[in-house]
Order: sequence, then C-alpha cells, then structure tokens
Amino acid sequence: MLLFDAADVLVTKIDQFIQLVQQGKRPNLDQVAIALHMTPPTAELLASTMEQAGVVQVDYPLNVMEKPQVVFVALPPEPKKGAEEEQPMGRMIDTYTFKADNVPATVEIRDTGRERLYRVSLVELSIPTRLFLDQVKEGLVKLVPAVDSDVSDVEKVLALRKNFNETIKKSLLKYELGTETTDMLSGLLLHIMFGLGELDLLNRDDWLEEITVNNAKTPIGVYHRKYGWLKTNVFMPDENAIFNYSSQIARRVGRQIATLTPILDARLEMGDRVCATLMPISSHGNTITIRRFARVPWTIINLINEQGHTMNLEMAAMLWQAFHYEMNMMVVGGTASGKTSALNALAAFVPPNQRLITIEDTRELTLPKHQWNWIPLLTRLPNPEGQGEVTMLDCIVASLRMRPDRIFVGEIRRQREAEVAFEAMHTGHSVYSTLHADTAAQALRRMTSPPIDLPGADIDSLHLLVVQFRDRRRNLRRTLEIAEVSEATDDGHVSANVVWRWRPRTDSWEKIAEPARFNKELNLHTGMTKDKIAEDNKKRQTILNWMVKNKITDIDAVGNIFSLYYANPEEVYDIARRNLEVPADAERR
Repeated sequence: MLLFDAADVLVTKIDQFIQLVQQGKRPNLDQVAIALHMTPPTAELLASTMEQAGVVQVDYPLNVMEKPQVVFVALPPEPKKGAEEEQPMGRMIDTYTFKADNVPATVEIRDTGRERLYRVSLVELSIPTRLFLDQVKEGLVKLVPAVDSDVSDVEKVLALRKNFNETIKKSLLKYELGTETTDMLSGLLLHIMFGLGELDLLNRDDWLEEITVNNAKTPIGVYHRKYGWLKTNVFMPDENAIFNYSSQIARRVGRQIATLTPILDARLEMGDRVCATLMPISSHGNTITIRRFARVPWTIINLINEQGHTMNLEMAAMLWQAFHYEMNMMVVGGTASGKTSALNALAAFVPPNQRLITIEDTRELTLPKHQWNWIPLLTRLPNPEGQGEVTMLDCIVASLRMRPDRIFVGEIRRQREAEVAFEAMHTGHSVYSTLHADTAAQALRRMTSPPIDLPGADIDSLHLLVVQFRDRRRNLRRTLEIAEVSEATDDGHVSANVVWRWRPRTDSWEKIAEPARFNKELNLHTGMTKDKIAEDNKKRQTILNWMVKNKITDIDAVGNIFSLYYANPEEVYDIARRNLEVPADAERR
C-alpha cells in the first residue's frame, strides 16, 4: 500500500532513509537495513545511489571490523510553484481516477463561472525520491539504447515498450522498495524515458479525445467527451521541452522536425495522431496536438443504447441489412462528428466468411476477432529525402489484387482515389469509406464537383449515405441522416433520398421517406418483398434490443453474436425474442 504524508507527498523507503540519517546519529548500514526492512547489501546500494546524488556520504572506516556509516550532507531547496498554482479553483462538478502504467491520477472537473477546468492531481514525489529517480535514470540511459522504430508496426513498438518497462523495473527491484512503489516509479520512469512525460499520463484518460499544447506559457488543453474543451492545470516546462517531445515522436517514424521542416504529421504507437509545429510557423510558440485513438472501440450497441443514443433500432437494423447484402456505403460528416467510430461499429456487421481489407492513414478501425480474414493497410509519408511514400491510391490499387470481398477506405480526398474506389464498386466489390460533408446532398455535390469531380454515372454505384453530426452546443453526436443515392438519370444526375432525419428539438429520429432503391436492391438480390424486408428489419431490431438489454457492448462479444446469427439466424432471433441468456461463446464486456 502506498503511503502519503499530510501534504499528499508519496512516502517511500528513500524518504525513510533520509529521515533516519538526518537525525544526526550516523547510522551504520546494518542499522539502516534493519530500519528499512531490507538486506545490508541493498542498504549499501541505496546509500551509494544517494551519495551520487550528493545527499549523503558513506564513511568506510579503516577498521574492517567496523560497519560503514551514513552521514547526511544536504538536500536542495523545494522548487517554486509554477504558474499552474495561480489558476482559480472553482466549483467541482465531477471527479474520477485512472491509472497509467501503475501511476495513479485523480481528475477534478471544476467550474469557475467563466470556464471549466480539468485539474489532474499527479503523484507528488519528495525531493529525495526525485533525486533517487534521477540517478536511476542516468544508469538506465547507459543500459537502454535510444528507441527508433516505425510506429506503424504497433506490435513491435508495444514489445519494445514492454521490454523497456521490464528493464526499468529490474533496476528498481534491486532497492527493495516494495511492490507498489516499484511499479509506480517504473511507470513514471517509463513516461519520462520512453513516452512523453505528463502528456503520456493525460493520454491514458479515456474520457479525452484531444490533447493540445499551444505553447509553454499557456496550460495544456484537452477535449473531454463529456465536457468539451477544458483548460488543464498542467504546463510544459519551456519551449525546448515541446520541441524535444516533437523530435522524439519524429525520430520514431523516421522523420524530423526542424527549422526547414517545421510541421510534423505522425502517429504514436497506439495509433494516436500527432501534429506538431515549430516557431515561427506557429508564432505564439511550439505546438503539439494529439488526437487520441479510441482504446475501447465503439460498437453498434454503444451507438443505439441510452448512453450513446446516436441512432435508433430501426436505423441500425436497416444498416445491418445493407451490410449483410453488400450495399456500398459512405459515412459522411464534419470534423470529429464520429464518422470513423460509426464506420468501425458498422464493420462488425460483415459476415465472418468474407475477406476484408482496410486502408487508412492512421490505424483507427478495429474489427472483432471472428473476422480473421482481415488485412489492414496503412499509407506512409515520404522520408526527409522525399522517398518511400505509399499513398491511399497505392493501397487501393494493391487491395484489388488481394481478392477482397469488402474494402474499407479511411477517407476519400482526391479524384483518382475516388475513381479507383468507385471502379471497385463497379467490379463487384463492396466499398465503404468516409467523406467530409455536412449533409447527404452536400456529399453528392462534393463528389460531383472539383477536386473529386466524378460523373453521376459512377456515383450511382453508391447505395447509402450515413451522415454523422456533432452538436457543439450540447456536445452531442448523432446520426443526422440516412439517405439512399438514386440511380443516375440519362443526363448523369444523381440525388439523395433522405429516409431518416434527426430532429434536434426532440432528440429523436423521423422516417420521412420510404427507401425505394434500398427495397429494390434487396428484392433484386434476395427476392424479399417490401413486407418481408420490413419483417426482417423487425427481427434484427429484436436482436439488437436484446443485446442492448444484456449490455453486450464489447467488440468481440458483439462480433460473436453476429457470427452466430449468420450461421443460424432463426436460433439467435428466438433467443432474443424469448430474452434468454447470452450464449456462452458471446462474452460480455
């Protein structure tokens, strides 16, 4: 159990050791070992480490029969509090805790009346413990080489991080500080030496979507999923610290950020996107912006349950039918409207016996384990010499040679990418992608206008548009529209038939039109009549509602249910209709 003093400072055996020698009785190493419940060799190692820090001195007597004694020398003064202490406290409206590599943190959301603050309380270490960690860190620098690795290889970087953590822990175990203290100090050193310091800690808060460093003079900002933009009580030490973190990120992806290349676009090992800029491009100071990759992917159940409330059951069942019967689809919306989250949730509808290829700039899509025949492709930026670039177009072209059943494209931005994606639709592949647009009609205008500028005859291969919307006033994300794309007329014109639309006043969805082309396509490929399609939709609603009631939200558990459905739909429907227990092979979260 970790111990804290009255000022909430962590008390370690290093502090107890310093308190013992400060009493002025010159304890010998055997006495230190007894007092701290450690072996004499460990007591000597601790004393030697603190001697290197200039805090104590170990006197070795001429007489070998006498024990070495420890003499207190001095401790540096406590550093002055920084600018973060000047922030007003305000009224606390929420609080929670989380851990990052065994480092505990407490978050308080406070309201000052003018703004909301994100105050994170980190573990506070005493001066002796900080000096001790500095000495351990110096020794580790000699043991552990600098880590340079392409973070597109997520598994490799995670393995490097794990090995690094084990090396740190092994160095600390020699001091017999106790399991919890050792684990926590290992985590702190891991953040300092392998990660991004306090940014690493903030990056473990799953309530955060964005972390922003604007400069060293202003506090770090965060975008909270519940409370929106918040000012934190964490500051960067200086502009050099921001530059050093940016350089560290750049080195891992084989790039550099410097005066001649002052803008960095990269990603961390967990897939988090990073954009960094240097002065004078950002005139107020060096910046870092981290867009966090979702650690726990949202599923369709998250989107329709009471907490997510992003779409209703009938809409979700309609999209399930569309995925089941291989209709092409685009998820569109503004920045941070939840396009990728929605596409990721819908991807679980793909039957398990089909081959999937995902193409992204940053690894964001996560599929259930039952979808084993999956190849994730990533684009790559050029190196400083301008070589080695792999574009979205390169990946799309390559994917067509891999016999895919479904192709997921992270985002279509250029004409050639769109041409190849729509050509894939024409040749019988099911394609899904995202696009920046605020409505279904606007999405069609974007695709038929420069820079994409496709003819309507190509676009009518697309069946559905799912429009995601972010209400910034209330910090809500909703499916604004589900629209079907009409077949092209003789003059190449296509239009959007909006089937579902969100009504903000009631926070509900209204079915404003019948899906004519949707029903036609299903009838053509399955023989189902309009009534049969509606009946099938009702059955799928029953299954989805049963999953909501049973809180089946884990991505693999959701995937297992859909896998069982494709093997025996009537059996799964009967279980849901009778509200029976979840099947044993569909794990709950």
